[in-house]
Amino acid sequence: MSNEEKTMQEEMEQEGVEIPVEDGSAESEEAEKASEAETPEAEKAEPETEAAEGEETETVEETASEDPMTAKYMRLMADFQNFKKRTAKEKQDIYSFGNEKLIVSLLEVLDNFDRAIDQGSTDTKFAEGMDMIYQQFMSVLEKAGLKEIEALGEDFDPNFHSAVLAEDTEEYESGKVSGVIAKGYKLNDKVIRPSMVKVAK
Repeated sequence: MSNEEKTMQEEMEQEGVEIPVEDGSAESEEAEKASEAETPEAEKAEPETEAAEGEETETVEETASEDPMTAKYMRLMADFQNFKKRTAKEKQDIYSFGNEKLIVSLLEVLDNFDRAIDQGSTDTKFAEGMDMIYQQFMSVLEKAGLKEIEALGEDFDPNFHSAVLAEDTEEYESGKVSGVIAKGYKLNDKVIRPSMVKVAK
């Protein structure tokens, strides 16, 4: 501040004139008031942020705590699905093979029918009657799922054929079934008796 300004200030103070406050000091006061007004809002915002973070933490903890229950639920669902499949298969097996023992025991009766028809008869009507009964009997068994295994002239297959003997023959190639001693049968695609066969050398 210059000497003239100091002199003027002293004269004004002596005369009792109020000296105006500079703009810079007013602005600083206003800034201080604004900062004081903003401070409570900032303090309020901080608890809200902390509360939001607390809620997120609780959500994560709840999800983590639910994971074991979810895993247990999924295991129970898988076990239940397996149980349903197993039960359905057992029911299907009962339906398909529940009469297996009965049909196996009837195969001997069927074999006797085959032998009787192969023997033939001089009585034509008797032979025709026997053949009709045989066809009717086979029809009932086929509806129950019985099916004859093809053997004669087929390649020997140990899954379906049981070789009783091997023979030299020009009629069939080597490894072919050259003769059937006893017919084999399947029940709903399950072999209940393999064919007893002769195999060409």
